[in-house]
Amino acid sequence: MQMKRVVVTGMGALTPIGLDIPSYWDSLVKGVSGAAPITYFDAAKAKTRFACELKGFDPTPYFDRKELRKYDKFSQYGIIAADQAIKDSGADFEQLNKDRVGVIWASGIGGITTFQQEVKDFVLGDGSYRFSPMFIPKMIADICAGHISIRHDLRGPNFATVSACASSANAIADAALYIKVGKADMMVCGGSEASIVESSLGGFSALTALSSRNDDPKTASRPFDKDRDGFVLGEGAGAIVLEELEHALARGAKIYAEVMGSGLTADAYHMTASHPDGRGAQMAMKVALEEGELDLTSVDHINTHGTSTPVGDLSEPKAILALFGEHAYSININSTKSMTGHLLGAAGAVEFIATVLTIVHGIVPPTINHFTDDPELPLFNYTFNKAQEREINVALSNTFGFGGHNASIALKKYIK
Repeated sequence: MQMKRVVVTGMGALTPIGLDIPSYWDSLVKGVSGAAPITYFDAAKAKTRFACELKGFDPTPYFDRKELRKYDKFSQYGIIAADQAIKDSGADFEQLNKDRVGVIWASGIGGITTFQQEVKDFVLGDGSYRFSPMFIPKMIADICAGHISIRHDLRGPNFATVSACASSANAIADAALYIKVGKADMMVCGGSEASIVESSLGGFSALTALSSRNDDPKTASRPFDKDRDGFVLGEGAGAIVLEELEHALARGAKIYAEVMGSGLTADAYHMTASHPDGRGAQMAMKVALEEGELDLTSVDHINTHGTSTPVGDLSEPKAILALFGEHAYSININSTKSMTGHLLGAAGAVEFIATVLTIVHGIVPPTINHFTDDPELPLFNYTFNKAQEREINVALSNTFGFGGHNASIALKKYIK
């Protein structure tokens, strides 16, 4: 079988540092932190009292009041980001064969806001089984894929991917594969998460996964810094339109970049910790490059998983060094989670978008909040504290999740 070529033709994003692609990119380049004290609920008694919330988000321009009641926040975020990406693609969707346009959408947790509220109301109620008829439809992780499909009458492949923090990277990888093997002409893919609620905050705190730097939230996310103490919880959505190359060219689409390959592997090691030597991460990057027929020395940039956890930030650089050898020291490495926080199931999508924009603009966004070198880390170019201009021809976007899930996606500058 002759594999089809896959390109990026549309993008949309709701992030803690920008509610659309231009503002998101501007904040990335400037090194803006999205971390601040939590405003959604009273977190005064919590160990961690800050997060990366969406600032200025208002769903009412997008949905009427009756419609809004049908959507958990993670679906609201996903629908809006997908609308942005579809508009950005410039495609006349009424002229497309919608049987060959699908949606693969991810969420690591799904409608946890809805779940928490319904259970809370039940426990504090009179004991009768009074639940909203929208409880289950709002909560289930696949529902956003369904909503996007229904909203745009997209009748191709439609499902959700769930692999914790690798979820939306898996969605992008699957969407690209459907196009490569000829099962679709175009796919809307990505992920959304709205997990800044008491139960989520408390659960991650109990795992000692979160930073507790309450005195200075904006500097709390410190990937690859010696004094990192955990990640910062984030929320939002990233949406991408992927398209078969000839299909895109036939309609005169603008093309951001080409998706060359993906590597999906498992650590097979631990429930929450990454393999100490980055075994699965190394194989994921290797497979992505092999599928794309790309040499190791062609890689200019890696947007790392880089969560700011003590263990995870050690294993990924080890994987990079083991795979790339001396060339690793020539690669611009960064972690945009230093600015956005960790968007969990949406992380792969928003970081994929950042990687695409890095290729387009020839600017590598910084890894902010670096104060002290970690002597245990290789002396790579981590793009600390300030963006760096550089032509990027080939890049990797890495995302890993609890359960040992690893995803790496290889991108290349598109040249006519």
